[in-house]
Amino acid sequence: MAFFTPDFLQFFIDLAPNNNKDWFDLNRKRYENSVKEPFKLFVQHIIDELAKSDNVFKDLEAKNCIFRINRDIRFSNDKIPYKMMVSAVVAPEGKKSKAVNGVYFEFGPEHVRVYGGVYEIDKEDLLIVREGIANDISSFQKVYENPIFKEVFGEIKGEKNKIIPKELREAAEKEPLIFNKQWYFYAEFDAETVLSDELDKIVLKCYEAGKPVENYFSKLIRRN
Repeated sequence: MAFFTPDFLQFFIDLAPNNNKDWFDLNRKRYENSVKEPFKLFVQHIIDELAKSDNVFKDLEAKNCIFRINRDIRFSNDKIPYKMMVSAVVAPEGKKSKAVNGVYFEFGPEHVRVYGGVYEIDKEDLLIVREGIANDISSFQKVYENPIFKEVFGEIKGEKNKIIPKELREAAEKEPLIFNKQWYFYAEFDAETVLSDELDKIVLKCYEAGKPVENYFSKLIRRN
């Protein structure tokens, strides 16, 4: 079933040249009807589908997974108040989760994207992941070279450090992803995909395709 009408995309197209509180307040009801409520229903649908096979999602609620459309402009030179997309992370404990396993997605007038992997990681866990990869490079390469993962996501991305501990340098020559300080991946689709009857199936397919890689990181970091 389709969760969104064409006005979902049109709302953001109209917001782009009118990104201010006055315009948003005048169009708040439209935002709620065409964007906020349909997205909440969609997120809950994804939660419910994942909960069928994994109990960690069983008690999760959409409201705890959805990010605000308001931008945090406190420390930014860009004072535009509203994001040009909606986004959510379906993971244990939602936005507060420190677990790797889950799925993040964002819908807007430029694209539909579905993400997975490790984006933010503290120094201690960063070393643990690097050492884990170095100790068994073949196991790491096996999950990201899986044909399904490569078909959906292509490759693992992320910022890199130029310098790493000397004991990891030899392994990094065999596996350059050890230089990474992030290991994330995403699939991108046309913005009109948000109107498709298959949108939920696309997000769920991405989740399943990325799950082996996320399970790999979860075993190293051992978060709940």
